[in-house]
Amino acid sequence: MLPTLDDVLQLDAVRRGQPRVVAGADRTGNRVRWVHVAEVTDIAHLLHGGELVLTTGIALPDEPDRLRAYIADLAEVGVSGLMIELGRRYASRLPPALLAAAEDLGLPVVVLAHEPAFVDITESVHARIVQEQFAELRASEQLHEIFTQLSVEGASTDEVVRQVAAIGGHPVVLENLSHRVLAADADGRDPAELLSAWETRSRAVRPGTRTGYDAASGWLVTTVGARGEDWGRLIIVLGSPPSPRETVLIERAATTLALGRLLDRHAESVERQAHGTIIARILAHAYSDPQEAAARARALGVPLSGRRLLGAVLRHRGALASRGSAPPVGELSALAETAAAACKDARLAALVGVLDEGGPQARVGVLASLPARADAETVLTEVATRIRKRTGGDTVMAAGSVVETIRDVRRSFLEAEQVADVAARGSGARLFYRLPDLRLRGLLHLLRDDARVQTFVERELGPLLEYDAQRGSDLTRILELYLESGRNKAVAAQQAHLSRPAFYERLRRIERVLDADLDDVESCVSFHVALLALSSVRWERP
Repeated sequence: MLPTLDDVLQLDAVRRGQPRVVAGADRTGNRVRWVHVAEVTDIAHLLHGGELVLTTGIALPDEPDRLRAYIADLAEVGVSGLMIELGRRYASRLPPALLAAAEDLGLPVVVLAHEPAFVDITESVHARIVQEQFAELRASEQLHEIFTQLSVEGASTDEVVRQVAAIGGHPVVLENLSHRVLAADADGRDPAELLSAWETRSRAVRPGTRTGYDAASGWLVTTVGARGEDWGRLIIVLGSPPSPRETVLIERAATTLALGRLLDRHAESVERQAHGTIIARILAHAYSDPQEAAARARALGVPLSGRRLLGAVLRHRGALASRGSAPPVGELSALAETAAAACKDARLAALVGVLDEGGPQARVGVLASLPARADAETVLTEVATRIRKRTGGDTVMAAGSVVETIRDVRRSFLEAEQVADVAARGSGARLFYRLPDLRLRGLLHLLRDDARVQTFVERELGPLLEYDAQRGSDLTRILELYLESGRNKAVAAQQAHLSRPAFYERLRRIERVLDADLDDVESCVSFHVALLALSSVRWERP
């Protein structure tokens, strides 16, 4: 950053001349771009602005009008200040006309009581300027390295915003074109205060350039986008005009955000990322105050305070077939966008985003914000119907209980996830599932880690499971089809793609292995419960 006139007055070479500001004292914060020694009055046309003009005054005119014209020319070109040595032209004070003109036009004038060496002043100031410019160049290089690394690593939107706040030491907000907050870092301050009435405040800030400073709000704002498609604004809440380094910082960060969006075409939108981050942090109790979560959600257009809240989970059935690997990110991102569109069409305020992206537990989370009189079943039915139309029925949607506070949202989501685990294993075609819909299968799933349940499974089905493992047969599946068909042998044989005689022979073999009578109702009930429990016990979890 260029030194100010105040900085120049503190240099030893200048202090030796005993400087004193005699006009324009309120403008000594002017930046000094260069120092120019001039002993002629028609110097203004040779200057470009920002110079500190040094003179002994020997060529200055006596006429007040010409003195005022001299000062006016310097002020018009934008010099940072005028420094005059006393002793040669003026013994102890400057002409009143010169001082009055300088005050009127806001041009700082400094007198030097002792004769200085102008060369010492110019060398000292120029050395300071070069030093500052080198520091700015080095800082710009460091910013380039930091944000290039973030781009290479595929840093998230939140991480980029967090880095900007850490480097700049000011609150940072990323918003979309509708002035909804996509990411924010309050830099240790109160997030609720930062985001209060955000949309209203943001709409009032309209810099005339792509990157600009709004003095009324104290915001440094730059547009985010690439290839002619702008999608948001990045804002640093400064409170004072930005330094060149801060301008470079915000523009480099905006480029990183835009590049990240171009490279990751298959990931969910920035808005979905913002929604997912808030949900994840609520579930992890990462917010020290629920009001911070409420403020962040409200800035995205989703009110949470004073509302009834409900957690829901969505998954593709195909992605649930193998719990050992992560579901395809593209599928989950598309499902999240579908769910968000369904909520919007149903006029349901909701946060919708992918949770635990890239992991085997990845799923789409929906935090619904219900008005006081809204019926949860009706709302879920409408949203689930719209999702079903868009996905073709290959999606499992599970919902938890309605809760009254943000602190209880985690309980609702845990319930929804347990329900989704069970529902995904079945073949039901309900629009959505809740805990009462799961009946015995749901109970067994909740008890799947109980050693007594596992012992029961082994006692009832152990011999049959061992038989299948040793011979590569599928008698366990045959028994399951038989019991699920209500012990209707003809229907079960058809589902097994076997002739009736072949199917009947397998049933007799099952009876011999288990030493049981499949015509006995109680035995069949016990086997059926054991098979349902086996399905839950075999459910692989990371």
